[in-house]
Amino acid sequence: MKRYRTLLFDVDDTILDFQAAEALALRLLFEDQNIPLTKAQYKTINQGLWRAFEEGKMTRDEVVNTRFSALLKEYGYEADGALLEQKYRRFLEEGHQLIDGAFDLISNLQQQFDLYIVTNGVSHTQYKRLRDSGLCPFFKDIFVSEDTGFQKPMKEYFDYVFERIPQFSAEHTLIIGDSLTADIKGGQIAGLDTCWMNPDMKPNVPEIIPTYEIRKLEELYHILNIENTVSC
Repeated sequence: MKRYRTLLFDVDDTILDFQAAEALALRLLFEDQNIPLTKAQYKTINQGLWRAFEEGKMTRDEVVNTRFSALLKEYGYEADGALLEQKYRRFLEEGHQLIDGAFDLISNLQQQFDLYIVTNGVSHTQYKRLRDSGLCPFFKDIFVSEDTGFQKPMKEYFDYVFERIPQFSAEHTLIIGDSLTADIKGGQIAGLDTCWMNPDMKPNVPEIIPTYEIRKLEELYHILNIENTVSC
């Protein structure tokens, strides 16, 4: 079995439960605006905008500052998208719920591997959520797209990361994430082995085939060929 030294972890829906944090933040935001929550339509608009970001068609600021105004426009409301984003961000920053098994896994792995965060998103938000979750001390560095000037799956993003990891070796590095288009495709472009976190058993696409696929984080123990010391 292949021996890895460096593990690159995505954040949202990989080690932190973004679905829970997002649901609460959206509910609080729409209650604050006294507008009925339209979560399904928001997710459609938001995912489309972030896909455009991953493809380099939009900037991060364009995504976050227009998603709420675009949503409310469909329901006949005129809104300041940037202002709503600021309010939403304050609610979202409080969400640091962990994916089941994440804390034990990360605290175990940091004893044998070099761990790094690779995430698309807003720096202040991601740093605060990671600090509040208690995971921050286990990672040697955190690379947020906003700070790098690039985003997953762009090769330039991974070049930026690799240049800042001491004695980096692509052959001995594994990226773990929930997004086929950002984490897995990005890892493939960068020449890495990839592990797709897919708890909901979403269908794959033929052009993006991960090296590994898992339903739960604890399955990483087998892939990495190490003992689960918590279970023992």
